[in-house]
Amino acid sequence: QTHTRGKANTSITTFSGEANLCPRCNKKVYFAEKVTSLGKDWHRPCLRCERCSKTLAAGSHAEHDGQPYCHKPCYACLFGPKGVNTGGVGSYIYEKDVCTEAQP
Repeated sequence: QTHTRGKANTSITTFSGEANLCPRCNKKVYFAEKVTSLGKDWHRPCLRCERCSKTLAAGSHAEHDGQPYCHKPCYACLFGPKGVNTGGVGSYIYEKDVCTEAQP
């Protein structure tokens, strides 16, 4: 008979305390202040629209090339359909360009 002595192989996961860097300001983001979105940890005020700088809530914004955008009007203006010849009866041209107004 073979008898093995020793402790069972256990793995314990612990919080290391190592802070990640915020992708906006490149400063450390500690657990108590972090907001996780787009697979990264952000400071709450740093998670804002790339175009208009509006503060965003995690999970309720659009993303393009890893950068956060508010859904309307920024993401729609930059990456959405343009409103001219986009389909049958409902096609129209915008009277006023909200895309240029929202840009600071």
